[in-house]
Parts: sequence; structure tokens; C-alpha cells
Amino acid sequence: MSPIIRPATLADHPRILEIWHPVYRDTTITFASVEKTPETLVTYIDSRRAAGREFFVAEVDGQVLGFATYDQFRGGDGYAWAMEHTIILSPEGRGHGLGRALMGAVEDHARAAGAHVMIAGVSGENPVGVAFHAAVGYEETGRMPQVGRKFDRWLELVLMQKFL
Repeated sequence: MSPIIRPATLADHPRILEIWHPVYRDTTITFASVEKTPETLVTYIDSRRAAGREFFVAEVDGQVLGFATYDQFRGGDGYAWAMEHTIILSPEGRGHGLGRALMGAVEDHARAAGAHVMIAGVSGENPVGVAFHAAVGYEETGRMPQVGRKFDRWLELVLMQKFL
């Protein structure tokens, strides 16, 4: 499986939403539960690009199987060199190196823009996500119990980071 990693286009948006909506609806991979609409996705991607960030997709044989993006970790000029990323893969995209390829694209883009550190906020209920980040060089820096809530239960956030 040889992926093409490239910036997302408007034509990719329906597939991005198709991959993302089940994550919102059915999992605690993200603590958010409000699905993006076509309009809010356009705003989301455009605002990242306006800030000098990017939104990448992983395409295999003409099919988008995952995406990744990043933005400033927290607001304010003191955090201008600290970024946080999101990587989401479709079920059929998992286990083929697409996550690593997308992570490389996000890290390279952020590094080229002057970022110093990339941060991962991973659900404590996502041990695969924690293991993936550890495998690509992220170190756990903290655990925040009961900071998220979804499906009528409290969720833990695992913070991990990698110096670029």
C-alpha cells in the first residue's frame, strides 16, 4: 500500500466527513460529539491554512483513507511554537503505515514553519493511540483524569509530546 500524502482539496471533504463522523458518534478517540458539517469543515481547514498550518489526506489507489492536521496547542504568543495534531484513519486504512506517513507530513510541515514541539492529546481509552505515538517518538508527559466527558462517563486525557 503506497500512500500519496497531499493537502486536502474541496473534493476530499465528503470522504473526510465520512471517516470522521463515526469517530465523533461511536468512539472516545475524540471527546467531541458534535459532527462537522460541510460548511464547518471548510471553515476549519481554511482557518488552519490562514494560520500557516495544513490539512493532509492519505490517498491510496484514488481513495482517501485518512487525514491529519495540526494547529497551535493553546492560544497566545507564548505558545506560538507548540503545536497539537489530529490524525484519523478509516478502518480500512489502519495497520498499513498511513498514520506514520501522515505524522511525518504534519511534523515536517510544522518544523519547516518553525514549530519546536508537537503535542498529542490522546484519550486514555485509546491504548492503540498511545502506543502509536510512543512508537513514533512521543513521550508521555502527563495524564489528566476526568477532564473529558462523553457517553455519560468521565474520560482521561494522556498528554504526549515530541520535540521537532
